[in-house]
Amino acid sequence: MRLILASGSARRRELMELAGYDFTVHVSDADEASDTLDPALLVCELALKKARAVQEEIHEPCVVVGADTVVVLDERIIGKPKSKEDAFSILKSLSGRTHTVYTGLCVLRDADEPFVHCDTTSVTFSQLSDEEIYAYIETGEPMDKAGAYGVQGIGCVFVARVEGCYFTVIGLPMPTLYTALKQKGILPAKPTAR
Repeated sequence: MRLILASGSARRRELMELAGYDFTVHVSDADEASDTLDPALLVCELALKKARAVQEEIHEPCVVVGADTVVVLDERIIGKPKSKEDAFSILKSLSGRTHTVYTGLCVLRDADEPFVHCDTTSVTFSQLSDEEIYAYIETGEPMDKAGAYGVQGIGCVFVARVEGCYFTVIGLPMPTLYTALKQKGILPAKPTAR
């Protein structure tokens, strides 16, 4: 059974490779507009939309993985920054505080009932100076990430504490994905000796 990741995220691809899955990437062109203000419902809705959009384009039996991630601080949903100024504002608001990362996961297999789940993790940032924030923005790393930081990259130095699944913060809760794919009959490939 063909396994497809419906995401252009390099981080999600790296996690699936790390776990040993044999898969292809097919980036979803799903409309990500939503009226939903509840972050858990939003990420689940968008993960399902992405997976369904790819499933409709593939004309063969397959299992499709869709995911979506947002950061929430003070009940405000924070997506990817729109500019360097926006990235600064986001990082300044996260400085010295705890926020919640929501990642929605969808696994679709043909006409089966879709598996849709939201995972949440709390992340606490250290206190950041303006100089640290500006220097980080200049690396370019914050510009394509929800919350304007990458916990698996340079941004890791700002994270004082993670409570919950670390992989949820990266954008793909791997233990949940493993369980969902196992239920659909897909396991990682056996590692080979190098």
